[in-house]
Amino acid sequence: MQTKTILENLSHSHSFDDSNQRAKRNTLYATVLTFVMMIAEITAGIIYNSMALLADGWHMSSHALALGLSFFAYAMATKYKNDIRFSFGTFKIEILGAYTSAILLIVVAFFMAFHSIERFLNPVDISYKEAIFVAVLGLIINLVCAWLLKDDHSHHHHGHDEHHHHEHSHSHHDDMNLKAAYIHVLADALTSILAIIALIAGLIWGAAWLDPIMGIVGSILVFVWAIGLIKQSGKVLLDANMDDPVVSEIIEVIDNSKVNAKITDLHVWHVGKGKYSCILCLDVDEDISSDYLKKELQIHEELVHITIELNKNI
Repeated sequence: MQTKTILENLSHSHSFDDSNQRAKRNTLYATVLTFVMMIAEITAGIIYNSMALLADGWHMSSHALALGLSFFAYAMATKYKNDIRFSFGTFKIEILGAYTSAILLIVVAFFMAFHSIERFLNPVDISYKEAIFVAVLGLIINLVCAWLLKDDHSHHHHGHDEHHHHEHSHSHHDDMNLKAAYIHVLADALTSILAIIALIAGLIWGAAWLDPIMGIVGSILVFVWAIGLIKQSGKVLLDANMDDPVVSEIIEVIDNSKVNAKITDLHVWHVGKGKYSCILCLDVDEDISSDYLKKELQIHEELVHITIELNKNI
C-alpha cells in the first residue's frame, strides 16, 4: 500500500502519449465497414467460384482484424493511461496490437496462397459478372476506409529552434497504430484491383488461370506487408532504438556543450509517437548541474523524459 501511495504522488506523469480520439473513432467506422464487406466478399467468392474474390475477402478479413486491433489498442491505451503499473505509459499497447496483427497476417497469407494454388490445379467455372460487381463494391469500401484513415494519417516534419540551425525530418513521429491500418487499407485496395483485373480478363478472354494467379499475388502482398510491420513494431517492443537519429543528436549535444564530459552509458527507448526517454551517464571534470545538460538536450523536443547521472573525475 505504501508503494502505491508513493507512486500515485510522483511529481510528474509518466504517460507521454496523448490519446488520439479522432483516429480511434474513424478506425471503428473503418472496422465496421470492412467487416461487413469481408463477409460479402468471402460469401460471394464461394458462391461464384472466384479465388481472386475469395482471396480478396480473406485479405479483407486480415484488414478487419488489423483495424479491430488498432481500435482495441486505442481503447486500452486510453483506459489505462493513468494506471501506475505502466512505468512509461500505455503507448506500447498500440505497438503490441500492430505486432499481433502482423503475426496473424502471415497465417492468412499462407492460407490464401494454398487455396490459390489448389484452385489453379483444379479450376472451376466462375460467375464473372456477379464476382466483378462484388469486387468493385469491395474496392469502393477500401477507398472509403482509406479516406477515413487518411484524415488522421500524416508524416510530421520536425524542426528545432531556429537559433540552433537544426532542421531535419523524423518519420518516427507517425502514429504507428494508425499508419499500419492505413497502409493495410491501401494494400487491400490493391488486392481488390488485382481481383477485378483477373475477373475482367476471364470474362473477356476466358483467362480463368489469371484468377488464382492474382490470388497468389495478393498473398505475397499480405506476407510482405506483415514482415515489414513485424520489423517495425518489433523494434519498438524490444527497445532496439540505438540506431535512431535521436541517439546521434544526444551525442552531438554533449560534444558541443560547454562541459568537458565523456559519455559512459546511454540508453534510449520509445515512450510515445515520436517521443523518447533516455538515461545518460557522464564523466565530467568540473562541478556542473544535470539541469544544465537537460536544458541543452531539450532542444530535441522528442526527448520527453531525461535522466542524467554525473560522475566527477578525481
